Amino acid sequence: MKLRIVFAVTMSLLLGACSVARLPESINAAIVNNPDLDTVEAGLPTYLLTLDGMVENYPRNVGLLQTSSTLYGSYATLFVEEPVRRKAMVEKSYQRASAAYCIVKKSDCDLKSLRFDAFEIHVSAIKKPAEIKALYMLGSSWVSVIQENSDDWNAIADLAKVQFIMEHVAAYDATYDNGQALLYLGVLNTLIPPSLGGKPEVARAYFEQAVAVSDGKNLLISVFFARHYARLVFDQELHDHLLQTVIDADPEVPGLWLQNVYAQKLAHQLLADSVDYF
Repeated sequence: MKLRIVFAVTMSLLLGACSVARLPESINAAIVNNPDLDTVEAGLPTYLLTLDGMVENYPRNVGLLQTSSTLYGSYATLFVEEPVRRKAMVEKSYQRASAAYCIVKKSDCDLKSLRFDAFEIHVSAIKKPAEIKALYMLGSSWVSVIQENSDDWNAIADLAKVQFIMEHVAAYDATYDNGQALLYLGVLNTLIPPSLGGKPEVARAYFEQAVAVSDGKNLLISVFFARHYARLVFDQELHDHLLQTVIDADPEVPGLWLQNVYAQKLAHQLLADSVDYF
């Protein structure tokens, strides 16, 4: 009897561990491949709370931390309009990504506090796939924090570090995350107006490369190309062409379906208000 009980408990623990290991991948796949924005908006908070509980129980599970970071960031970006709430969510996204990075890279856990020269040395040494993933997720969540604190010069001062992260990831693999490292670089290079030393043509090159490496399937790239570059340089012809291409595209791409539907929604909105912009 005792042996059967021990065996049952052991199997229960093993199955539980396997479930935790599979949970991040299955949750993420279920969400990114669901094209119904309303359903995801209504259902995602349940996943977020579930992940909070799982992270509480497994605080050093990198997969759980990274999935939680991704989903909090995505939910805030796609669905949350109230500034205070959105800022809190992107901060949680960053904290989860930072915790995951610290587990993966113990030697330079407090990357953010490093002087830029030391920061470059540490980031340049990152080569392993798991480390690249942790670095990329840290950088992408960091971008959102900067955007939500655009009135804070301490946050703006971190732009150079985030840009260096994305440059390193793009140099490692230009196709990384369907070209989104290049997308971030395009956006980052449009944040400063040309009159103040910005380089919009550098941004355009990044956007065009991102479209190319994703084979045009990542529709969000073209939307951001239109919103952040074409509007910046007042190129209405390019702006309208990019958005119409997004609207006409088939959004059903594995891993990008939800994001592409959201991109098409944004494209319609940007075209509708372009009359007042140009």
